[in-house]
Amino acid sequence: MLLRWFFRGAVVLTLILFSGFIFVYLASEAHLRSFSPPLAFDLPIPDDAEAMSRGEHLVQTRGCRGCHGSDLAGKIMWDFALAPNLVEYAQHETPRTFEAALRHGIGRDGRALYAMPSYNFIRLRDQDVAEIIGYLRTVPLVEKDLATPSLPWEIRKDIALGNDKAIAQYLDLVPALQHQENPNSSLARGEYLAMTTCNECHGFSLRADSPWDDETAPDLIIVQAYEEAAFRHLMKTGIAIGEREVGLMSMVARSRFAHFTDEEVGDLYHFLQDMSKKANAP
Repeated sequence: MLLRWFFRGAVVLTLILFSGFIFVYLASEAHLRSFSPPLAFDLPIPDDAEAMSRGEHLVQTRGCRGCHGSDLAGKIMWDFALAPNLVEYAQHETPRTFEAALRHGIGRDGRALYAMPSYNFIRLRDQDVAEIIGYLRTVPLVEKDLATPSLPWEIRKDIALGNDKAIAQYLDLVPALQHQENPNSSLARGEYLAMTTCNECHGFSLRADSPWDDETAPDLIIVQAYEEAAFRHLMKTGIAIGEREVGLMSMVARSRFAHFTDEEVGDLYHFLQDMSKKANAP
């Protein structure tokens, strides 16, 4: 009799656990598949030398190699997230599919991507996206054996319970550009650089305001403390005021921001100073 009740209890417990697993999987999948595909990206992809040079510059300064590898052939991030072979993606997928992943966080299978920082690229101009694709199509394809991506169960559980979301859920929180009525002004150029570069770490509006902020990337009104020469030194060398190494910022500055032109650094400084002064105005 006791054995029978033990067996029944084990069966019930197994069914409860199985039902929980099914719920977590189905609920997380429903979230990942709940995002509508963006409008088709149909801008012609350029192949002239000038556009290729701009595309290469964008790939370098926007940090594509940081996640996708120095050869852009992909790598595993945080032991679970797959940053795919970017060259293969550009050469074998349509521009529409590439743009959906880049700016909207939607993968080639129509599911939302969990770790692609599309909030950093949602404001990229169409022409810049086209030039990125055009450049990547010229890069020699390196074949690399990458594992099939799979979301860890803990992340799926958090998504199912509403405690976590795919990146696509956050894109509406990225503010629109505010200074583009004259796109060739230094202020507009600096804003565009900041909102397609700096908000990856410093928050959607550059004010340390991302939902997962861990206080390691400060509110960028901190730039008000920098003279222009010190800011340029930081961007080129990764060395902050006081001759300090500043963690990830130092690494990113040397690998990415050092490739900005002098004009770009000046524009970025101009915009961040303007933002800081407005934020601190009485």
